[in-house]
Amino acid sequence: MRPEPIAATNNSLPVDKTSLHVISLVSIGAHPTSGRARRAEQDARAVELGLQLAGANLHVLHAGNAEEPALRAYLGMGLDELHVLEQPENADALPALTDYIRESGVQMVLTGSQAETGEGSGMLPFLLAENLGWPLVVGMAEVESISNGVAQVLQALPRGQRRRLKVRLPFLATVDNAAPKPRQSAYGPAQRGALDVEHVEIVTDELRTGSSLQPAKPRPKRLKVIKAKSGADRMKAATAKASGGGGQVLKGVTPQEGAEAILKLLVGEGVVR
Repeated sequence: MRPEPIAATNNSLPVDKTSLHVISLVSIGAHPTSGRARRAEQDARAVELGLQLAGANLHVLHAGNAEEPALRAYLGMGLDELHVLEQPENADALPALTDYIRESGVQMVLTGSQAETGEGSGMLPFLLAENLGWPLVVGMAEVESISNGVAQVLQALPRGQRRRLKVRLPFLATVDNAAPKPRQSAYGPAQRGALDVEHVEIVTDELRTGSSLQPAKPRPKRLKVIKAKSGADRMKAATAKASGGGGQVLKGVTPQEGAEAILKLLVGEGVVR
């Protein structure tokens, strides 16, 4: 099921926090330099968006080890409680999350687009939406309104563009760096918050146990095919300085001229209409 794109309008209505039931899925992150366990950046943005939507009604859920100290960083964002489906590291979180969400009567599930530890394949939201039979919105940046069981949301597109969609509740959405920046985690609330641990049936993740994990590497760029008749022409093409694109360097211009040049670029890219 895919959300329905609609034309941009300005008649959005506020979201009723008292009647909205939202779950934010969280995982254990890893610092990009030291590898130290921390809250995952995108999952923290999912919690931030959930707090803005549902306030105190937000339900934060983690499937994994409840003893991990990094989980309390989410409680430090102002949560009273964090629900944990206790599982070992090699367990498959998909069945437990599917059963829990299906029985919860939730209207919206938010999650980061990709985990920072473990497999980090980014497939969990897609598999979870398929099991639940729900629509999936990828890269959601904002929920503008909810009315009559239909949500109007903004989806982040490349180059800062946004697309307005209508999607019927319940639905699942992934968030990335276009979502609201998460608030800082305070130490006091992080220690006072409670962890509600529930033991669930353990299903072994056969794909993970039969494979080895290694850090992801950027894919090599495909070389440009140079079509030349002679060796001299091929050498000239290979050593030639790359020509710039359609950029423009502005020096010694007035603020008004600089602003007009920036506006012209944004209009050309379709960011501003």
